[in-house]
Amino acid sequence: MQDDFSQCLVLNTRMAARAVTRRADRKLRPFGVTAAQFNILGALRQQSGRSVTEIANSIAMDRTTLSRNLDVLERKGLVETIPAGTGLHGNSRLSQLTEKGGELFEQIVPEWRNSQAELRLTLKEPGFGEVLAALRQLSRI
Repeated sequence: MQDDFSQCLVLNTRMAARAVTRRADRKLRPFGVTAAQFNILGALRQQSGRSVTEIANSIAMDRTTLSRNLDVLERKGLVETIPAGTGLHGNSRLSQLTEKGGELFEQIVPEWRNSQAELRLTLKEPGFGEVLAALRQLSRI
């Protein structure tokens, strides 16, 4: 039996992820952020004052990539570092959206919704729900 590498799940998942990310980056370019940075803004919008580890875990991003992007977002005035205080977070870097970051996030959301709708239309067979459920199942491995 000959292996058919064109059907490799790892290869096809990586190719799809890269294509979707490139597409999102193009749509977000006018706003001055990347797809990864938009995800960070969204994570901070949902829960402010999170540590790098907490944010990284919530959006499946490695800590160094997250820290690099937080630095960029901070230079743009979209995110700020807040004191961690003592206790649970110790010397952790805690981040939150600035007012400017929250406003930009809200400006981007309609474009994000449109983009999500367009992507869902491309996933007709199987349906979007089945694709999403399968990807979530794989992420728990």
